[in-house]
Amino acid sequence: MLAVDTSHPAVRSLFGLAVGDAFGSGILMPGDHPAVLERRLPPTPWNWTDDTEMACSIYSTLARYGHIEQDALAMSFATHLDPDRGYGSGAERMLLRYRKGESWREVAPAMFGGTGSWGNGAAMRVAPLGAWYGPDLDVVVNEAAKSAVVTHTHAEGVAGAIAVAVAAAIAATTPGIAPGEFLRAVASRVPGSEVRRGIHAALDVLGADDPADAGARLGTGHSTSAQDTVPLAMWLAARNLGAYEEALWTAARVASDLDTVCAITGGIIAAGPGFATVPGTWLQACEQLPEWVAW
Repeated sequence: MLAVDTSHPAVRSLFGLAVGDAFGSGILMPGDHPAVLERRLPPTPWNWTDDTEMACSIYSTLARYGHIEQDALAMSFATHLDPDRGYGSGAERMLLRYRKGESWREVAPAMFGGTGSWGNGAAMRVAPLGAWYGPDLDVVVNEAAKSAVVTHTHAEGVAGAIAVAVAAAIAATTPGIAPGEFLRAVASRVPGSEVRRGIHAALDVLGADDPADAGARLGTGHSTSAQDTVPLAMWLAARNLGAYEEALWTAARVASDLDTVCAITGGIIAAGPGFATVPGTWLQACEQLPEWVAW
């Protein structure tokens, strides 16, 4: 899978996201199932989902334009839509409308009766963006928000994307940061929201011995909302910034939307020194990234 130079944090993040996504989609029995407790890997090849497909559009847009060009990003999402990758029905309908020429500026805000989507889709794909901009957190916040509203205009959906992007930026630029400091730094950049409250709650359970306790407090991704997904991913990343494999096996014990929680967590950790802990066998097991990614 490593056919490109992984010295850039954004590239590392994209690979970490894809491997996490594919790992999570291959674990058929999450929770305290013997296959998870004994850490038996899924059969190969591991195929990634819509999380990775959309993250590739984020990365390619940045590589081509140097920033989030929203019309280009919306078109990339629509052009590369593969319904077999596990898109939600609402997301699929939205992107098919973009493909037909409708504007995201009209379609996205009208979703869900005019509230816009607060799903975890904007968060699941955005970690490479945070790693791309690194230390310039003002730009990270702005560009993450721009990337989110192309499909997710609800404040919670945008907050989830900002949180993940900031987390990846901090992981890429602040090696050795303490878990509590990491969470506080992320929360300080997230607008007032349930997502931010969830990140503060992650601080309260940072030392939890049983991941189920964290899931009960923070959410597991069961509702596929940003506020039910991102806080748990922040908890996993904060505790495992140098331990990619450990983070994903812990996620497998607690997460409901496992591929997305693993994609977010993996994309954050791999942006920094944690990429060195991605097992080579996992990288080889993961499906190749699409040929259209603009390296």
